Amino acid sequence: MARISGVDLPKNKRIEYALTYIFGIGLHSSRKILDAISISYDKRTRDLSEADVASIRNEIQNTFMVEGDLRKKVSVDIKTLRDLGSYRGIRHRRGLPVRGQKTKTNARTRKGKRKTVGSA
Repeated sequence: MARISGVDLPKNKRIEYALTYIFGIGLHSSRKILDAISISYDKRTRDLSEADVASIRNEIQNTFMVEGDLRKKVSVDIKTLRDLGSYRGIRHRRGLPVRGQKTKTNARTRKGKRKTVGSA
């Protein structure tokens, strides 16, 4: 089983999709990594040699910020917005949508369960 950046990659998936299990790597980034080290997209994770896994690991470490470091950076960025008191920071603080979505009818995911007011 291939283990990269602290994540066990699924054995039976194609490597281009298996790499997307790592936080910070999507399909486009996965394909860029595989192109850089010339591994076929069709190869399954179980068919990779140790040398292939090592080269993928090196390419990811040298090119991308992933997993713990990326999660930490995102949380620090959000904390900075909150501390500055910017519009986006205030939206984060109040638990409302940050990217301009309407909130009159939707936004239940961010706002949580409905709180009925004034039912007598």
